[in-house]
Amino acid sequence: MDGISHQPVSIPVDTVAAAEQRRERAPVLCVDLDGTLVKTDAMVDSFCAMMHQAPWLLAQAPLWLLHGKAAFKRNLAARAPLHTAHLPYNSELIAFLREESAAGRAIVLATGADRQLAENVANHLGIFQEVLASDGTTNLTGTRKLHALQQRFGANGFDYIGNSAVDLPILTHAATPMLANPGWGLPRRLRAQRARMRHARNGETQPIRIFRDRLSFGTAILRALRVHQWAKNALLFLPLLLAHNLHWQTARLATLAFLCFCCTASGTYIVNDLLDMEADRQHPRKSRRPFAAGDLSAVTGAGMAVVLLGLAGWMALRLLPAAFLAWLALYCVATLSYSLYFKRKVLADVILLSALYTLRILAGATAVRVTVSPWLAGFSIFFFFSLALVKRFSELEHLRLRDAVPINGRGYRVQDLEQLRSFGTASAYASIVIFALYINNPEVGRLYPHPHRLWLMTPVLIWWLSRIWLRASRGQMEEDPVVFALTDRPSLLAGAAMLLIAIYAAL
Repeated sequence: MDGISHQPVSIPVDTVAAAEQRRERAPVLCVDLDGTLVKTDAMVDSFCAMMHQAPWLLAQAPLWLLHGKAAFKRNLAARAPLHTAHLPYNSELIAFLREESAAGRAIVLATGADRQLAENVANHLGIFQEVLASDGTTNLTGTRKLHALQQRFGANGFDYIGNSAVDLPILTHAATPMLANPGWGLPRRLRAQRARMRHARNGETQPIRIFRDRLSFGTAILRALRVHQWAKNALLFLPLLLAHNLHWQTARLATLAFLCFCCTASGTYIVNDLLDMEADRQHPRKSRRPFAAGDLSAVTGAGMAVVLLGLAGWMALRLLPAAFLAWLALYCVATLSYSLYFKRKVLADVILLSALYTLRILAGATAVRVTVSPWLAGFSIFFFFSLALVKRFSELEHLRLRDAVPINGRGYRVQDLEQLRSFGTASAYASIVIFALYINNPEVGRLYPHPHRLWLMTPVLIWWLSRIWLRASRGQMEEDPVVFALTDRPSLLAGAAMLLIAIYAAL
């Protein structure tokens, strides 16, 4: 056919035996846990989990630290254990370790994490012959880990895989150093130190392999900020537009208010993601969030949250009316209280979510110094309460379709679907009734010369809200309905139609 005869390839027995002998002579492979085998720091993750599950224990944390870092890790591991099956493992490194284990090489988990967690990880993966870890008294990191490995395996009797500057002493003395998701500049520093060490094997002065499994820093930052959620803050412009008071100065103030809310929203989203890491890792979609996936460290996230919230407060204090800062502070407190407490309370969570939308409108009005109509406030309360219920309904509907059980601790059950649907649809149509009553209000005539033309909006509103609930009932609503509306073509066309109707009524 192609002129090539395919003959079975035989491998000489002596070649196989030689490979086995080389494998047997290979040094023990020692692997770090934090930042290496797992892309995050177990101690920081446990601290975040404790803050979420039992925040009152924060008062005891300084007492634990007085007994040393190893004791601090032991207390965290005991009070906020991590689910080892859902940790963000370095997939490239895991594949390499499984190959080495299958070939018969001895692999040791050598980590500064607490022994309880380390043994749980070792039992889960099933590729480690031994575990060396912190024991509640000795914090096994840096030179302490180096001495333990040299005492156990000899001065150069081990290869080592690490990720940070803390691992430099061990990497420098290892027979073969390797890196996993190394910090900036670490490979260069390691090459320089290896070059100065006379015992560097065969003159090797650099890591022979780097295991990378992480998004780029810039991409991870953008995902953590949740820029797509900033669309909700466009509500701050609504009072300005409805008051027909658009000019340069008011537009500048509304834009500054928008930026303040964007920074605050991103900062509180980051806090929420840090507290929810453990729950997010067990969710098929939320497990890809940067902190849950290990693409960004929790320490980086905490720093980002402080900078964002500080920047928002500074802009509100220096560039906007004083009353706006009060609304911004209330928004920040409300969102954080939602993350810490109310998100696990049935119905209170959706009431607070809907109130946050209305709060944006009130804050926007304060920024540009206009008065919010009670009709607008009433419409927004019922309208956004319906959309908040859509979000909860959709989550339960997807669980029902997968025949799964709720694990996010929100308190809702799959049996609540029909009741939530009745709450949400009733609230949706109540908002339309309020809008219809608003059209007949005498005040509307001062803003719209032809207010009766606004009646054309009602069928558009009925169609859009009915479509949202219909999609949710079919399991086709997989995201926040407000974000969905800004990416869904029919929704955008409905919004454009309503805008044209408003212009038509104002002519």
